[in-house]
Amino acid sequence: MNTKNQGAGMKRTPIYKALYIQVLVGVALGIAVGHYWPDFGASLKPLGDGFIKLVKMMIAPVVFCTIVSGVASLNDSREVGKTLLKAMALFYVLTIIALLIGLAAVDLVQPGVGMHVDPRQLDASIASKYAKAGAGMGFVDFVLHIIPQSFVGAFAEGDVLPVLLLAVLFGFALTHIGAAGHLAAAAVDSFASVLFAIFNLIMKLAPIGAFGAMAFTVGKFGVGAIGSLGSLILTFYAACVFFVVAALGGLARLHGFSLWKLLRYVREELLIVLGTSSSEPVLPRLLQKLQQLGCKKGVVGLVLPAGYSFNLDGTAIYLTLASLFIAQACDIHLSVTQTLTMLGIMLLTSKGAAGVTGSGFVALVATLTVVPELPVAGVAILVGIDRFMSEARALTSTMSNVVASVVVSIWEKACDREVLLRELESGPLAAQERTEKTSEPAAEAPSGTPRSQTNPTLPA
Repeated sequence: MNTKNQGAGMKRTPIYKALYIQVLVGVALGIAVGHYWPDFGASLKPLGDGFIKLVKMMIAPVVFCTIVSGVASLNDSREVGKTLLKAMALFYVLTIIALLIGLAAVDLVQPGVGMHVDPRQLDASIASKYAKAGAGMGFVDFVLHIIPQSFVGAFAEGDVLPVLLLAVLFGFALTHIGAAGHLAAAAVDSFASVLFAIFNLIMKLAPIGAFGAMAFTVGKFGVGAIGSLGSLILTFYAACVFFVVAALGGLARLHGFSLWKLLRYVREELLIVLGTSSSEPVLPRLLQKLQQLGCKKGVVGLVLPAGYSFNLDGTAIYLTLASLFIAQACDIHLSVTQTLTMLGIMLLTSKGAAGVTGSGFVALVATLTVVPELPVAGVAILVGIDRFMSEARALTSTMSNVVASVVVSIWEKACDREVLLRELESGPLAAQERTEKTSEPAAEAPSGTPRSQTNPTLPA
C-alpha cells in the first residue's frame, strides 16, 4: 500500500522538473550546437566555467560545516583518526587496482603501436605550460600544502584538504569546551542549512552549465580531433567501465548492497559530472544523499572530501594508459623495473589533483617529468583529445568515492543497513517525495532538533 502511495506521489512530479532530465537535455543541445555551429559553441565556454565557479565558491564552507558537525557528533575523538586511516587504506588499494587495470588495458590493446612518432619533432612548448603546475609536488610538499597560510586563507584558496584539516581541528575543539561548544555547533548547523539552501538554488543552473561546457568541447575540438587516436579513447573508456563493474561492483557486492542501485540513486549527480567534466559541483549533494542512505554524517563528512584528493581512480587509469601510449607511439620499450617504478611514482602524482577539468593532464606531465625514459613533449600527442577523456576520469573517480564512503561507513558501523537497502530499493525520486512531505510540518518540530540533521531545504 505504501508502494502505491509513493508511486502516486512520484507521478504528480512532472518529469521535465527532474534535474537529471534537464541536464540530459542541456548536454544534447550542447552537442548539437557545438557540431552545427562550432564557432558559436566554442564561445559558450563561459557558461560552463561560470557554473563551476559558482559551485566552487560554496565547496569550502559546505565541507567545513559538514565536517565540523560530523566530528562534533562523534562520541570518541579517536574515531576520526581510525576512520581516516581505514579510508586511506581503501583509497590506496583502489588506486593500485586502477593503475593495474590501466596497465593491463594498454598492454592488451596497444593503441600506440605503429605510430612511430619521433619525440624530437614534438612541440615541447605544449607541455611546458603544464609543467609548472605539476612540478614541485613531492610527498613532503604535498603534506605541507595541506597546512594553510592562515585560517581565512584556506577558504580563499578553495582547496579541500586545508579546509578539511581546519574543520577536523575545529570539531575536536568543540568537543572539549563544554556548553560553549554546543552553542557553536548549533550555529554551525544553522549556517550549514543556509549554505545548502544557496547551493540548491545554484544547482538549478546545472543544465545551463552542462550545455555551455558540452557546446564548447564539441565546437572547439570536434569529432575530427579524435581521428586515429580513437583507439586510445575507447581503450580508456573500456578500462574505466571494467574498473567500475569489476572493482567497485565486487566491493559493493562484498558489503551487501547493489552498485547499480547506488549509481541509480546518485544519477543526477553523475549526469552533472558528465556535463561539466568536473566532480566538484556534486560534492555537497553527495554528502547529503549519503546521509539519506543511512550513513553517519561524521563518517561521510570525512571520507568523501578526502577522496576528492586521495582517491582519483579515473586519473590513475588515465596516467598508466597515457604514459604507456606515449611509450608505444615513440617506440620506447620499458623494462619491468622501469614500469613498476613508474607505477610507484603515479601513486603520488595521482593524489592531490582537484576534481576539475585538466587536472589529469597536469598529473600526467608531473609523472613524465620524473620518468626520464619517457619524453615530456609526448603529451603533445594527447592534447587534442584529452578533453574527450576528462568526463570518464571525473565520473570514475566520483563513483569510486561514493562507493568508498558507503563501505567505510559500514566498516565503522556508522551505516543503518535497513535504511540503506530501503533507500536504494525505492530510488531517489521516492526519497524526494518523502523529503517534500516532511518539510511541510517542519515548523512544528521541537526547537531543540537541529535543522541540519534533516536538511529539508535540499531535495534528494
